[in-house]
Amino acid sequence: MNSQNTPVHIKLWHREFWQLAIANLLLSLSVYMLIPVLPIWLTQEENFSQMETGLSMGVFALGLYLLGPFVSYLVQHYRRNKVCLWAIIGLIACQGMLWYIDTLKSEFAEFWLILLQRFVLGALFGLAQMVLASTLVIDTCESFQRTEANHSASWFGRFALSLGPLAGVVVMSQWGFESVILASMGSAAVALLLIRMIDFPFRTPEDHVHIFSCDRFILNQGGMLFLNLLLISLSLGIIISMMDSVVDFGMMMVGFLFALLAQRFVFRDAELKSEVVTGLILLIAALLLMLTHPTETADYISSTFVGMAAGIIGSRFLLFFIKLSRHCQRGTSQSTFTLAWETGLALGVGLPYIFSDLLPFGMMLLALGSAIVALAMYNGVTHTWFMSHKNR
Repeated sequence: MNSQNTPVHIKLWHREFWQLAIANLLLSLSVYMLIPVLPIWLTQEENFSQMETGLSMGVFALGLYLLGPFVSYLVQHYRRNKVCLWAIIGLIACQGMLWYIDTLKSEFAEFWLILLQRFVLGALFGLAQMVLASTLVIDTCESFQRTEANHSASWFGRFALSLGPLAGVVVMSQWGFESVILASMGSAAVALLLIRMIDFPFRTPEDHVHIFSCDRFILNQGGMLFLNLLLISLSLGIIISMMDSVVDFGMMMVGFLFALLAQRFVFRDAELKSEVVTGLILLIAALLLMLTHPTETADYISSTFVGMAAGIIGSRFLLFFIKLSRHCQRGTSQSTFTLAWETGLALGVGLPYIFSDLLPFGMMLLALGSAIVALAMYNGVTHTWFMSHKNR
């Protein structure tokens, strides 16, 4: 079978699943909200250089890997929902540090302090996402619904990629950076409450669980998919870092909706390779429009194409990771996908500031090059490799 259509089970969409899906949206929203506004605050209010700003945004990617090796041990020795809740509490406190720094109007923030804050934020967000997406979501559904559950819940987090920055831009323009931080903390707090309201059954921990493990962290055999997705999300991150208006992120959201419709109707029984190839062509087309036609109409179209590409590619690569995993590695495959996706986005957001001596045209060329390499890699190597190594 060389095509795949993810089935829809109405019974999956019960109250607990809705709560976890919305919690995933709000948790991602709280982090993505800062993408367009934090660099402005760092450079204009805290007197950071472009290099310091870029490093502060990019170090988030490194933090994602800090607690991952301990996820298996933590969810086996402590209640898994408690691990997620405490990670979110830490995330809220970490965001609160920015609020506290912002209230000290008479002092500039230390670079090392912001660097530490972003690193720890990445670590806590990574831990919360790994437990929420790879463990808690699975715990609320039947075994035959788990692929659909992962696929559907991830879409809520993907929506936050446009809704979060959009909310950040709106709140910043109306009420200032302090209000963005409070909104970010509030979004994470509501996610915390939604998870707290669900009663998760106690599971007896396994024997002889290692403190340091790749289980529930990273899929050892998924390196090819990881690298290919990293190149794609890097390109997306660069594009998103250059979006600065409500219209840009609004049209990106429209693109997500088109991607959903395309998956349900256009790619329903299409050849498996077609989705990623189409998504990358849309991404490359969006970049070419940005480079050659810097007009308002072209911006609308390119932002829509970016949303469609992110939606189609993101959901398909998640299913690739799940199909690549062996028995009892579903959570590990979900975490590996999250790491590749978030790492690329964070690096892509930080690079334009680190290489600020390049014109936006130069960064767009870098994003275009990354997307072209990703297309060549997927079409020439990755897809064939996946078809010969998948386990489901």
